Amino acid sequence: MKQTLLIELLTEELPPKALERLSTVFANEVFTELHEQKLANEDSICTPFATPRRLAMTITNVESQQADRVIERKGPAVAAGLDAEGQPSKALEGFMRGAGVTFDELLRNNDGKTEYFVARLEKKGQHLDDYLADVITQALKKLPVPKLMRWGDSDHQFVRPVHALIMLHGDRIVPGEVLGIQSGRLTSGHRFLHTGEIQVASADSYEETMTNCKVIASIEKRRTRIDEQLKAKAHALNARINPSDGLLDEVTALVEWPAIYIGEFEEEYLEVPQECLILTMQQNQKYFPLLDSDGKLLNKFLLVSNMQVDNPKHIIDGNQRVVRPRLADARFFFNQDRKQTLESRVARLGNVVYHNKLGTQLQRVERITTLAGAIAHQLNAEKSVAELAARLAKADLTTDMVGEFPELQGIMGRYYALHDGETQVVAGAIAAHYHPRFAGDTLPQGAVACAVALADKLDTLVGIYGIGLIPTGDKDPFGLRRHALGVLRILIETPLALPLDILLQLSKDSFTAEKMSDRVVGDVHAFMLERLRGYLRERDFSPDEIEAVVCQNPTRIDLVIPRLEAVCAFRKLPEATALAAANKRIQNILKKTIKVEAVIQAELLQENAERSLYEAVQRLTPLVEAGMQKQDYTAVLTSLASVRSVVDEFFDKVMVMAEDPAVRNTRLALLKRLGDLMNQVADISRLAA
Repeated sequence: MKQTLLIELLTEELPPKALERLSTVFANEVFTELHEQKLANEDSICTPFATPRRLAMTITNVESQQADRVIERKGPAVAAGLDAEGQPSKALEGFMRGAGVTFDELLRNNDGKTEYFVARLEKKGQHLDDYLADVITQALKKLPVPKLMRWGDSDHQFVRPVHALIMLHGDRIVPGEVLGIQSGRLTSGHRFLHTGEIQVASADSYEETMTNCKVIASIEKRRTRIDEQLKAKAHALNARINPSDGLLDEVTALVEWPAIYIGEFEEEYLEVPQECLILTMQQNQKYFPLLDSDGKLLNKFLLVSNMQVDNPKHIIDGNQRVVRPRLADARFFFNQDRKQTLESRVARLGNVVYHNKLGTQLQRVERITTLAGAIAHQLNAEKSVAELAARLAKADLTTDMVGEFPELQGIMGRYYALHDGETQVVAGAIAAHYHPRFAGDTLPQGAVACAVALADKLDTLVGIYGIGLIPTGDKDPFGLRRHALGVLRILIETPLALPLDILLQLSKDSFTAEKMSDRVVGDVHAFMLERLRGYLRERDFSPDEIEAVVCQNPTRIDLVIPRLEAVCAFRKLPEATALAAANKRIQNILKKTIKVEAVIQAELLQENAERSLYEAVQRLTPLVEAGMQKQDYTAVLTSLASVRSVVDEFFDKVMVMAEDPAVRNTRLALLKRLGDLMNQVADISRLAA
């Protein structure tokens, strides 16, 4: 009989940052196994639940018993299963023993290639009770838990001690044991707002039962409730919440019955940069800072409590008492740090090891300074300003504030630079040189900021890659993929007319004391082009369009998007498919020949079709050259449409590989010239029909 199945593990407080993933993986593993065992079906719906003290799920339309079914087990091929006398071979006898069948019970089947023996076995459906405890046990073993713990005198292990287990099929307890706990129907409600054990009458009543006991079991509903209440409280104060999806997820995993209260602190703390105050409130206290309409921090915050009470004074006072020392620490760090200039701190970077093969942070700063100056020169920016910003960019790593909150590196450098009297350009470049830090992050603004940001990222890429620390799989401890994407985004989205190969070579040349591989420039370029492919896919270009451009190993990354847009326009032309096929044919012919002479001997062109093609190439050449010079790539590719008919006629009527070597070479040279014109913007042979 089909009923809803409920599973709940009641535990001690689970790690909040891992809660949602634990819940999702647990539910998926159980549901998948029940589906494979034919106890759940396509109509079954799995709903995960998770609170700080429980992992649970309901699955609808779960059978109490599997249906009887016939299983076909494939045996050896008939040729291998019978000996010369037609008697079962050793292999077939072993198969029959394993399947528990006689020779007369075997069937034969043919897959179109081989005839083989088949044993058809009738398997009686097993009861849900026979499976469920093992299914749960195996699912728990697959959870992404970095560290397990034991409790009491038990040998069982889980991320936190387990106190109770519910396994209900409808209103019936499914007997079984998991982690040494016998199944039942008892659980607990809210740790403080409800007392005593709870009896869950049926699987379908679980969520309502928990709500009545001050537990919102659904993590999604709890998150939505918190989000709505936060926004309502902020709106009532004419404020807005500093956005932080990570914090919302974390507090959702910390409470079972959320209540939102307003706290405040003394205005004097607002003299500290608001990034510091925001970070300490969010990271240390899990509070939601409030901003005014201009984005300026207010001296109020919202806190999410697990206690809903009529008079929250003690809760609010307690939280305000806790946050003050944190804010006082931030103010102390800020005031102490400003007693020394960033310039005076640069020398201390010599005591900070960057990497044992790449020297200290000071040596790294010296490389970045040189490279930033060179890039600024290419951008017609003030070289000395870029060098100054690069020299000071890492100095805040030695400050107390960044030591306490590493996330503020660069941000604090900007504040301290302004305090030291540096210009807005220098201070802005210090703050922005880490950007973009993540997908969708803002880019550095201005030539100086871009020069410093590029220098920082290129130094990391070339240096780390150059000593052989290449990212593998999901392991990328130095963030090379992120740095590569950052360089690409700056070059493309700013855009900047800087050849990537020259930038990489400049970075390699700055490593004077360290031995870099001779191949590092080419290797890093190839590595970055792989990142470029992924970036372009996210911008909805098709794989063949991307490959048509990227396969040419572009160095002017700022021109990749215009080339791709031209390719997209070209492939819409009615002539595009035929020209792409012709281009592919040209390349295949040229690959099979010895080096083709560049000179076309026009007097050796004998056929009308090849003379027509020669004339078309002559007309096309100045158009392509002019279009490439103007970077009008759409015009270049569109102009190819005019030669489609003469190209078709050439291949229909002319034998390229003529017996006369001179004629053959001239025809090959003509095709090479045509192919070169076709592939100026992109390799159009890569375009799928």
